[in-house]
Amino acid sequence: MNTCVRISEYVSKALKENRPVVALESTIISHGMPYPQNVQTANTVEQIVRDAGCVPATVAIIGGVLVIGCSLEEIEYLGRKGTSVTKVSRRDMPVVIAQKADGATTVAGTMYACKLAGISVFATGGIGGAHRNSDRTMDISADLDELQQSDVAVVCAGAKSILDIGLTLECLETRGVPVIGYRTEEMPAFYTRESGYKVDYKLDSAAEIAKAYVAKRQLGLQGGMLIVNPIPSEYAMNGKYIDENIRRALTEADELGISGKNITPFLLDKIQKLTGGKSLAANIQLVYNNARLACAIAKEICVLNKTEK
Repeated sequence: MNTCVRISEYVSKALKENRPVVALESTIISHGMPYPQNVQTANTVEQIVRDAGCVPATVAIIGGVLVIGCSLEEIEYLGRKGTSVTKVSRRDMPVVIAQKADGATTVAGTMYACKLAGISVFATGGIGGAHRNSDRTMDISADLDELQQSDVAVVCAGAKSILDIGLTLECLETRGVPVIGYRTEEMPAFYTRESGYKVDYKLDSAAEIAKAYVAKRQLGLQGGMLIVNPIPSEYAMNGKYIDENIRRALTEADELGISGKNITPFLLDKIQKLTGGKSLAANIQLVYNNARLACAIAKEICVLNKTEK
């Protein structure tokens, strides 16, 4: 495409041949967990995608180049550098690339990369959204605006539990982003299967979701589609327990004056420590679960692409 973007040969070849590609973010590698667990998790997710018959495309900025389809060596590099790698949303891309620096892409950053490459499906853990007290702070994630702009099916375990989920859903509605519950009528809340809020539609198969996504594309409707996939029940955490730890973490963040793009990694790390690592274990399992569903959807979209032609 240009000197700022590199689509790996295996990803480019798969897209040209209408084979299913699933994008993966890199913030979870550099900012989501410690080394070497971050690299092990990223490699396992990629292997899950391959085992499902799909092509993984981990996205990151390496030395000032937006890489769509990182190598194993590049994933290891990001994992070792950890939080010294800049967390990159859409707004950060021009500066990080101009400085020839490294960047770990967020949901918004990865969605934009998908748009550039023509990747239809992206698997992540949980999306960002409206933070608690955002009516006062105006702290609303760029993920929501990117969902309005980029035509990507994003598979996640709902909005992160640290957020105001009701307000996040209102923001998505305003932006015209459909929220599809996979075999659920309730919006999951990352670590838990319930939030007390309803999704827009419940669809029970990857084929149904793919048909809705392709119909949206055929209508020329701009923007993405959010598919929420509850964490498997055996890994779900107690809602009251996790909410209490979130409140404790939020209080400490407020006392330390942590805000903006630093708030999410701080809260997730703090919650991990407060729960004795249980929240991290749950996080890993929900990412694996989302990758499997994303693969099933990507394969169905490829089938429908053949029919269109």
